[in-house]
Amino acid sequence: MDRLARGKDRSLADRKHEKKRENPTPRRSDITVTDEAAVRRAVKAASLGNAMEWFDFGIYSYLAVTIGHVFFPSGNSTVELLSSFATFAVAFLVRPLGGMFFGPMGDRLGRKKVLALTMIMMAIGTFAIGLIPSYASIGFWAPALLIFFRLVQGFSTGGEYGGASTFIAEYAPDKRRGYFGSFLEFGTLAGYIGAAGLVTALTAALGPDGVRAWGWRVPFLVAGPLGLIGLYLRLRLDETPAFRRLESDTARVFEAADSVEITTKGGLAKIFRQYWPLLILCVALVGAYNITDYMLLSYMPTYLSDELGYSETHGLLILLAVMAFLMLIINQVGKLNDRFGRKPLLMAGMLGFFFLSLPAFLLIKQGGIPAITAGVLMLGLSLVCLLGTMSAALPALFPTEVRYGSLSVGYNLSASLFGGTTPLVITGLISLTGDNLMPAYYSMAAALVGVVAVSRMKETAQRPLDGSPPSVATQAEAAALVESQSPESRS
Repeated sequence: MDRLARGKDRSLADRKHEKKRENPTPRRSDITVTDEAAVRRAVKAASLGNAMEWFDFGIYSYLAVTIGHVFFPSGNSTVELLSSFATFAVAFLVRPLGGMFFGPMGDRLGRKKVLALTMIMMAIGTFAIGLIPSYASIGFWAPALLIFFRLVQGFSTGGEYGGASTFIAEYAPDKRRGYFGSFLEFGTLAGYIGAAGLVTALTAALGPDGVRAWGWRVPFLVAGPLGLIGLYLRLRLDETPAFRRLESDTARVFEAADSVEITTKGGLAKIFRQYWPLLILCVALVGAYNITDYMLLSYMPTYLSDELGYSETHGLLILLAVMAFLMLIINQVGKLNDRFGRKPLLMAGMLGFFFLSLPAFLLIKQGGIPAITAGVLMLGLSLVCLLGTMSAALPALFPTEVRYGSLSVGYNLSASLFGGTTPLVITGLISLTGDNLMPAYYSMAAALVGVVAVSRMKETAQRPLDGSPPSVATQAEAAALVESQSPESRS
C-alpha cells in the first residue's frame, strides 16, 4: 500500500509538471529575480574551472611531440606522435563514464558540490602527470602511469562542462543567458592561451632539449595551485536558483511520501528512456563543435610543425594571436545570440567551417606568417560563432530535473567519440593518404552534420529554461512580464 501511495504521488507530481508547462502564465512569486553580483560570482567560478580544464588538455596537446619522446621512445617520430595522441584520446574514453556518474549526482545532490569534486580530481590528475618519471627511468611504468592519470583527468572532466554550463545557465536571466554563457568559452580560450603561452615561453627560454629534459613538467605542476584557487571560488557559491526551486517544489509534492529520494531513483535510465531524441541532437551538435574545436585549438600547432615543417614556436605564436583576438569578440557573440537567437549564430559557424575549411588550409599550406594567420583566422571566426553560443544553447535542450545529467552524458559521449579522437584520426588519415588537406575535409564533414543538427533544434533565446520559471534581472522586469502575460493584456 505504501508503494502504491508513492506511485500515486509520482503521478500527481508528473501531472503538476505537465500542467505547469501547458500553462506558461507566470505568477509574480514564480519569477526568479537574479542577483547581478551572484551571477557574476557564479560565472567567474564556472569559467575558471573550464579554463583549467582546457589549460590541462591544451598543455598535453601542445607538448604532444615532447610527451611522445619522453614516454614512448621508439626512434620513429610518427609512431611516437601517434602513441602520444592515442594517450590523449584515452582520457576521452572514460569521459562518458564520468558524465554518467557525476551528471545524475549533480541533479540529485546539487550543481555546486559536484563541480567542487570535479575540480579536485582534475587538479590531482594533472599535477600527478608532472611528477611521473620518464620511460628512460622506469620503463613500462612511465606510460602506464601517464595513461592512469589521463583516465583520472577524463573521468573528472566528464562532470565539468555539463555542470559548469548548467550552473551559468540556471543563474543567468533569460535575456542575457547567451552573454553570460559566453564567459564559459572565454575560459576555454583563456585556458588554451595560458597553456600555449607557457609552453612557448618555456621553449624559448630552455630550448627543445631543455623542455624535453624537464621543462615539460612545469605546466602540469602549475595545475595544483590553480585547482586550489578554483576550488575556493566554487565552494563560496550558493546553489543555483533553478535547482533550489526544484528542490523546494519536489519537497512539497512528495511531503506525504516522507522521502525526496524517489524523484532521483533511476535518473540515468530516465534520461535514456525519455530524452533519447534530445540526447541524439546533443551528440550531433557537440560532435560537430568538438571536431572543429580540437582541430583548430589543439591539433593545429602539431599540424604546422610535424606536417608542414614550421617551427613549434611560430605555430603557437600565431595560434596565440588568433585566440587572443577571439577572446576580445566572444562576449559580443554572446550578446548577438541573445538578440538574434542561438540558431542563426550556430548555423553561421557550421556553414563557415563547411565553406571556408578548404580555402583556409590551402592558405596555410602556402606558408609564411600572413597566409598562415589568415587561414587560422578564417577558421577562428567560424569557431567563435560556436564558442559564444553553444554554452547557452546546450543546457536549454533539457529540463531542469535532468539537465546536468543529460547534458553531461550527451556532451561527453560525443566528446569521447569525436572530440578527443580528432588529433589521432587526422594524423592517421594524413599518414594513410599522404594528403595534408585531410584536416579540412574532416572539418567539412563535421560541419555538415552540424548544419543538419542546428536545423532540427528549437530556438531558446530569451525564453525560460524548460522546467524552470522565468528568470529576469530586475523587479521592474518581473512586474512587466506578469503584466504582459496576464489574460487582460492578451485580449
